Amino acid sequence: MQNENQLIKLRKERLQKIIDKGVAPFPTRSKRTHKIGTLIENKDEFVENSEKVIVCGRLNGMRRQGKIGFGNVLDDTGRIQLFIKRDLVGEENYDIFKLLNLGDFVQLEGECFITEKGEYSIKAHKITLLGKNLRPIPVVKEKIVDGKKVKYDEFTDIELRYRKRYLDLLLNPEIKRNFEIRAKVISIMRRILDGKGFLEVETPILQPLYGGANARPFITHHNTLDIPLYLRIATELYLKRLVVGGFERVYEIGKNFRNEGMDRTHNPEFTAFEVYQAYADYNDMMELAEELLSTIGNEILGTNILDFKGHQININRPWRRASMIELIQEQTGFDASDFNLEKIQNFYKEKEMEFDKVAGPGKLIEGLFEAFVEEKLIQPTFVTQFPREISPLAKAIPENNNLTERFEIFIAGDEYGNAFTELNDPIDQRERLEAQASLRELGDLEANIVDEDFIQALEYGMPPTGGMGIGIDRLTMLFTNNSSIKEVILFPQMKPE
Repeated sequence: MQNENQLIKLRKERLQKIIDKGVAPFPTRSKRTHKIGTLIENKDEFVENSEKVIVCGRLNGMRRQGKIGFGNVLDDTGRIQLFIKRDLVGEENYDIFKLLNLGDFVQLEGECFITEKGEYSIKAHKITLLGKNLRPIPVVKEKIVDGKKVKYDEFTDIELRYRKRYLDLLLNPEIKRNFEIRAKVISIMRRILDGKGFLEVETPILQPLYGGANARPFITHHNTLDIPLYLRIATELYLKRLVVGGFERVYEIGKNFRNEGMDRTHNPEFTAFEVYQAYADYNDMMELAEELLSTIGNEILGTNILDFKGHQININRPWRRASMIELIQEQTGFDASDFNLEKIQNFYKEKEMEFDKVAGPGKLIEGLFEAFVEEKLIQPTFVTQFPREISPLAKAIPENNNLTERFEIFIAGDEYGNAFTELNDPIDQRERLEAQASLRELGDLEANIVDEDFIQALEYGMPPTGGMGIGIDRLTMLFTNNSSIKEVILFPQMKPE
């Protein structure tokens, strides 16, 4: 069997033969009158009228029988058979056809007809090379297992699929559906928000200070200004500045970057949606989240009962709302509502769990939630009332200063969104961020920093505001039934080979 280098050498030799015939293998012009899908949908009409058509696409099948040749031409709407006859196209054009390879891009001019064997085809009057393929595309092989076709070529290798996504899309066209659904998810969200009077905006990706989340940033350097800059970890603080400036309803869909671990639900570069609404609170954000997800389910899948990770997920509203402390008590019997640090530490010891000796009760309560509750939250749940200690940007509950008006959305054991009744008291905000800065000094590199300009903005006055962020990648995982974030990001970050 020839190795890849030999095959590339042979294709380059064919390329030179094409050039020697005076044919440009990478022409600047192409023309198309019809997509292949249109020809298939209106098959009878095109056969009856013998209308001249011009299609463009990739050759993914070829065979020759003397003066007659066959092949398949593929575009993003379908595939159709090519029929070419030397006496019809002329000897020179037929010689070019004989020099083509699988994977070449061609322009095919002709008319639709039915062959003697009943195959719907285009009878070529002319074939034009649009782009020469120099590297052989792997051939997908299939075998029957339990009555079903199963692919078994080397390109079922998951890591190779992510590294060479262009080949993954060529060889596994069903993967395209993930990204078509992703685009629809974003489109539906935009339509709903625009219809409610929200304005889509853009805020800086390169920032002199980073904030809005607990995460480590990527750091770069601006040569002209001679200053460090950070890739944003969240859009929150800039969007709140816009609320201060008089935009009462704003949202942004864009990239965030976090210099942290990678796993099935985390990629260093990810897409987030954040929305802020003046004169609203986190209850309004819960209603908006329910509306967004239920509408997406109905419009894309035609149902709000989803198959995901082996569960039947019902995203019909209303969803369950339960506090973090309530959920911990449900699973463990332990009541942490008094925020007694010694009692919580003793519970950790009883469960033989390690804990940070300098962590406060709020941080430890979060640890109990992660250990005992998260993975059990299968149906959509708003986990509410997070400890104030771990929620520096959320407003405290009036009747309990230890807790905040904050929720996270959990589905099938994973978090999908985070929302607050936004803190608009600049004095309280400064105290919270300074407390976070103290944690950084103690070694918590994901703690927030003090952003003086943001605090100054709050000092000019911000109305009561509800805010929410939802991860687009995880949302797409939900609606495509994928348990890995790499399946819904076209070009995920990978370790070096």
